Amino acid sequence: MRLALGAAAAAVGAFVLFLLVAGDGGEAAAADWEQVASMPQRRSYIAATQVGDAIFTAGGMVGDTGRPLATFTRYDPRADRWDVLPQLPEPTRAAAAASAGGTLYVIGGTTDEGNTDSVWEWDGDRWTAGTPIPSQRFNHSAIAVDGEIYVLGGFNEGQELRDVLVYDVGSRSWRSSTPLPQRNHAFAVVEFRGEIWVIGGRRGEKILREVRILDPATGRWRNGPEMPRPMELLGAAVAGDEIHAVWESTYQIYDATTGDWRDGPKPGVTRHALSAFVAGGTLYTVGGCTTALRDSPIVERLPL
Repeated sequence: MRLALGAAAAAVGAFVLFLLVAGDGGEAAAADWEQVASMPQRRSYIAATQVGDAIFTAGGMVGDTGRPLATFTRYDPRADRWDVLPQLPEPTRAAAAASAGGTLYVIGGTTDEGNTDSVWEWDGDRWTAGTPIPSQRFNHSAIAVDGEIYVLGGFNEGQELRDVLVYDVGSRSWRSSTPLPQRNHAFAVVEFRGEIWVIGGRRGEKILREVRILDPATGRWRNGPEMPRPMELLGAAVAGDEIHAVWESTYQIYDATTGDWRDGPKPGVTRHALSAFVAGGTLYTVGGCTTALRDSPIVERLPL
């Protein structure tokens, strides 16, 4: 009798789930997301960047302990395979990463000793120390534009930062650029049509909907198209005329041809402090922390 009741309950549950999914376009489309090969280790707050189609993830942390990690891995989307590479010289969480000229840079973050100004450079064979960033920070973002790496905002000494620092990879020297219009951290940054887009983030207790755009040629900031819903600790990536931003169960897409944001299908796994990339016409979300505050090794992909 118990087995029969269990089977009946399962059938009813499946039918209800079908109705819920069929009645909500966003939920129905979530089936388009699929899980692929997971990272070798569960972690969030990673420093991640892309070289060609390959996705590199450095450092991060184990969320239930806060322990920083030195893990360094590479994902090949075509083979759906992760490779473990030589570790970061120092375990670091909430750093930022960018790549220029085939070299990967991991900048700032937090170590067991506290916040750091370290810059580590990976040339495909080994790690070397770069010129330290002028001031320590974590939860910042970095993006490479025309052979220079822009490091924006972040958090240090109890407050969000406004400064924008630029690393010349040839001379290994730093200079200052025009500061952010307002302090910000935990945001995403992408290069879009030759400009730097800062998306979402956090200021004090407020999660942000704002978008700020920097023209590197003039050093001028302007307001961008505000998102319908606020996002922090998000992943963002560019595909053609679109910017894709993912945070927890929210997926928003900016279409430059219309100038509007729209909703994408909800991810299958709800995570924050994740990273997002586009490779081979497919969107990938990597790692992060679930709403239960447990780090995730999961990688999901969505054909665009």
